[in-house]
Amino acid sequence: MTEPSSHPAKHWAYRSAGELAQSLQKKQISALELTDQFIARIEVLDGDLNAVPVRDFARARETAREADAALARGERRPLLGVPVTVKESYNIAGLPTTWGIPAFKDFIAQEDALAVMRLKAAGVVILGKTNVPLVLGDWQSYNDIYGTTCNPWDRTRTPGGSSGGSSAALAAGFGPLSFGSDIGGSLRVPAHFCGVCAHKPTHGLVASRGHLPPGLPALPGAVDLAVIGPMADVRQ
Repeated sequence: MTEPSSHPAKHWAYRSAGELAQSLQKKQISALELTDQFIARIEVLDGDLNAVPVRDFARARETAREADAALARGERRPLLGVPVTVKESYNIAGLPTTWGIPAFKDFIAQEDALAVMRLKAAGVVILGKTNVPLVLGDWQSYNDIYGTTCNPWDRTRTPGGSSGGSSAALAAGFGPLSFGSDIGGSLRVPAHFCGVCAHKPTHGLVASRGHLPPGLPALPGAVDLAVIGPMADVRQ
């Protein structure tokens, strides 16, 4: 993968979430500075990669400022000020949730998925949402709304799916963590294709309320084999 050698985010791009959280607590970098670096990296590198088609940079910067104020007050939360991405299929209030379905290209979620609420409570800065295949139903990541996501290691190849946007974002250094979902390999296949790590939790262990097709009510429920789970880059 080619990147500008002088790009300001290079120093921070592949550090773990834990390392970044510690650096923020030690004031080695501010949450706003870190967020700006990841935003700059996405703006420079995500053109034809197309891993993060839904960007929420203005709110990310505001959240980062709030994290810096909280850190200055001495608050400590597990991921306070750490920038992350989230799969497009999660509801995030004020952002589109389409699952790649053209009929829902203008659907905007009104509330956060439960997992997103918990991420925000842990202090994350959400940079945006990552690409998916139509109805999360393929081992690639293409849909008619956002187009094709490519593999950062070889842009003639797929990053996998359905969490392919997340795996590509991690491999490209667009944040230390992303959050995906899996029934038949949607976390594990893209992680393998892009050389990152994903975990499929025990069924029912992580609440998936609010991770659902657009327009459906966010009610408690479960689908056989379906889980949500974390993804991370493991390079040091």
